[in-house]
Amino acid sequence: MLNRVRSAVAHLVSSGGAPPPRPKSPDLPNAPLAQTAAPPEAPRSPPARAGSAAPAKTVEARASFSRPTFLQLSPRGLRRADDHAGRAVQSPPDTGRRLPWSTGYAEVINAGKSRHNEDQACCEVVYVEGRRSVSGAPREPSQGQGLCFYYWGLFDGHAGGGAAEMASRLLHRHIREQLKDLVEILQDPSPPPLCLPSTPGAPGSSDSSHLVGPQSCWSSQKEVTHESLVVGAIENAFQFMDEQMARERHGHQVEGGCCALVVVYLLGKVYVANAGDSRAIIVRNGEIIPMSREFTPETERQRLQLLGFLKPELLGGEFTHLEFPRRIQPKELGQRMLYRDQNMTGWAYKKIELEDLRFPLVCGEGKKARVMATIGVTRGLGDHNLKVCSSTLPIKPFLSCFPEVQVYDLTQYEHCPDDVLVLGTDGLWDVTSDWEVAATVDRVLSAYEPNDASRYTALAQALVLGARGIPRDRGWRLPNNKLGSGDDISVFVIPLGGPGSYS
Repeated sequence: MLNRVRSAVAHLVSSGGAPPPRPKSPDLPNAPLAQTAAPPEAPRSPPARAGSAAPAKTVEARASFSRPTFLQLSPRGLRRADDHAGRAVQSPPDTGRRLPWSTGYAEVINAGKSRHNEDQACCEVVYVEGRRSVSGAPREPSQGQGLCFYYWGLFDGHAGGGAAEMASRLLHRHIREQLKDLVEILQDPSPPPLCLPSTPGAPGSSDSSHLVGPQSCWSSQKEVTHESLVVGAIENAFQFMDEQMARERHGHQVEGGCCALVVVYLLGKVYVANAGDSRAIIVRNGEIIPMSREFTPETERQRLQLLGFLKPELLGGEFTHLEFPRRIQPKELGQRMLYRDQNMTGWAYKKIELEDLRFPLVCGEGKKARVMATIGVTRGLGDHNLKVCSSTLPIKPFLSCFPEVQVYDLTQYEHCPDDVLVLGTDGLWDVTSDWEVAATVDRVLSAYEPNDASRYTALAQALVLGARGIPRDRGWRLPNNKLGSGDDISVFVIPLGGPGSYS
C-alpha cells in the first residue's frame, strides 16, 4: 500500500471531474489563427521550434522545444534558453516592436527539475466578430462593429510541456468563440436579454414567442451584468479547452497538464482568471491588491473531501476522505484521534475504525501537500491520464478546470506609469513575497523615465533574476543565502497607466 501511494509527481494540475457532454466549438480545434487587430505591437505567431528542417514528430516532442514566438529566439538562442547550467534570462528583443501596452516579459529555465522549460506564455490582441444580432436577423458585414480584447496568458506545465503549449496556442481562441454571442450585447447599455434567438433555420426559429425579454418570465428576476457575461465566457472557454485536451490527448499525445493564469482586458475592465498555483497582484501607488489565489490541496481541502464523501467509489477503497494530523497506525485502532471532515475548519476527536487506516485523500503541508499522494495543485487544464502512483485509480475527478475570475475596473482609478499588474508562475512566488515584488517594482521603475517603455521589461527581468538567485557551490542562492527558485520562472509586467490608450 505504501508503494502505491508514495508521492510520484511534485507539481501536477488539471481540471474537473467528468463534466456532462458539451457541444463542440464550431471553429475549434481546426479554427484559423485568432483574428488579431492591427496595432503597432507584434502579435504572437505559431510556436517556435528548435530546428527548421526537423522531421515530423509528435506534438509533445515539438512542444518540448517550443518557446513563445514573441521572444524571437534563433536556433542558437533556443539552445541557450534550454541550458540548465547557465539559466540565462530570456526577454523579447528591444527592436522597437513591443508587446501590447509595452508589456514586460522575462523567463528562465529550471535548474534541472525537468528536461525543458515547461512554462509557456502568450500575448495577443484578438478581434471578435459577432455571430448573430440580438434581434435574430443575419448580421450584415456593415452592421455594427466587433470587439477587440487584449490577452495575456501564463501556463505552468508539468509532466511534459504538451498541455501548456496547447493551451498557449488555443485558449484565447476559445475565449473569442465564447464572446461571439456577446458582441452586440456588450455594446448595448441595456440589460442583457434572458434568451438569445434561435439560429435561423433551426426548429422554432420562426416563432417570435421564444424571444424573451428580461422581465417577461417572472415578476422578480436576478440581475445579470455585462461583466458577469464576460466572466462566464472565460469560465466556459477554460472548460472547452480542457475538453479539447481530453479529445486529443491520444492522437496528439498531449500528456501532462498545466496551471493557467490568464488576463483579459475588455471594455475598460481587466479580468484575471486563475486555475492553479500561479498568481497575480496589482501594485498601485505602493499598495498591493491580490488578483488571484492559489488552488492547492490545502486551500481546496473541503471541496475535495466533499467529493470523496459523496462519491466514495472515486477513492477506490484505497483512500479515506477524512484528514488526520498524521498517518494512523494499526495499533491505534479503537483509540480516539484528532480528525476533520468536509464540513469542518477546526479539529475534533473520533474513534479510529478500520477504514481510517486508508491513506488520506489530502495529505502533507505547504508545498508538500498532495491529492491522493500525487499532485500538488487542484485546478488547471489537462492531466486526463493522471493516475495514482502504481495504480489505475484516476485523479482527474478531483481536479477542476474552472478558474476563479477577479475583475478590476481600470476606469475607476487614475493610474500612473508605475502602477502595474504582475503575473508570475509559482517559480516566482515560491521564494518571493508580495511585498518583495512591490519593493522591486518601486526600485526598478524609479530608475527609468516614465515614458521609457523598456522599464517594464527591465522590471520583469529583475523579478526573475531575484527569484532565480546566483549560482554557488550548493546551488542557486538568494542574497540571504537561502535557496533560490529551481523551478521554471515566467513573469509578465502589465502597465496599468503607462504608454498607449487602453480604450
